[in-house]
Amino acid sequence: MSATESETTRFPPRRISALLRNRAFLTFIIVALVWVVAGFAKPGFGSFGHLRYLLELAAVIGLVAIGQTFVVIAGGIDLSVGAIVTVSAVGVPLVADLGDPTGTVPVLIVLAAASGIGLLNGLGVAYLRVHPMIMTLAMATFLQGVLILVAGGSAVSAQNPLLHWFGNARPLLGLPAGVYLWVVVSTITLVVLHATPFGARIFAIGANPLATALSGVNTRTTTMAVYAIGGLTAGLAGVLLLGMNGQGYVGIGDPYLLASIAAVVLGGTSILGGSGTYAGTIPGAILLVTITALITVVNASPGWRSILFGSLILALLLFSGRESRGR
Repeated sequence: MSATESETTRFPPRRISALLRNRAFLTFIIVALVWVVAGFAKPGFGSFGHLRYLLELAAVIGLVAIGQTFVVIAGGIDLSVGAIVTVSAVGVPLVADLGDPTGTVPVLIVLAAASGIGLLNGLGVAYLRVHPMIMTLAMATFLQGVLILVAGGSAVSAQNPLLHWFGNARPLLGLPAGVYLWVVVSTITLVVLHATPFGARIFAIGANPLATALSGVNTRTTTMAVYAIGGLTAGLAGVLLLGMNGQGYVGIGDPYLLASIAAVVLGGTSILGGSGTYAGTIPGAILLVTITALITVVNASPGWRSILFGSLILALLLFSGRESRGR
């Protein structure tokens, strides 16, 4: 057998073609190319310290996007994640004085509250049949009002050892603890989505909720669980953000709403539901942070980030619509 035939056997054209059509793989390639080009164009951009910082920022978006991925695959959307991030970042200092020297109890209370908020979203969508966009937008508006009444316009901080460790520690290979938290939760997410009956039910609901219900699946319970996961992961992002910044304030979570949606659709998850994977959302989050950093490096107006995210989401919505019509 010749060398050419051997290479063809090892890497068949069909497999290569399928790989090149894989949105998650392509997003990873784009991230690598952007890092390489930016590293040559801007001295210091490709340094280990700067890339480590980008990964730390991407971890927050990635955690928020975990819940958003679950919700979008199930055929919904969660516009309350930014408000839940803020509630979590502001909430920990408000319940900090509980006599727990480790700081674990306030974090668990806040995560339970964030999950409860998500559960209420799911209750409205599943049982009251409120459109996900309306339900989660109303929840976000309600939470913003509560935050203004409770925290006002001042920043709050907490001396929480657990959050300080997650926000500042470099436990292994010089990488932040928040990145390792993201890796662990991402691994669990991929297993749940692609290797459990619960994950299969999420895909089925997103593809055809009526047929899924007729097949015996309790779509209401699954929908509520999906939104509860969205609340939990947004809460995790909020407490991590508090650990990184050292303080929380009203509006701290606002940038993560559009960023989470953009990361999800950029990674190949159909905004119409029924298909996708968090494996694509991971590089999507990293790419968004990288592009934002480039905008900052070239001293462009912060408004360009909003223009970028909005344009990206609109373009990917159009692309997802064309894919759906093609199927």
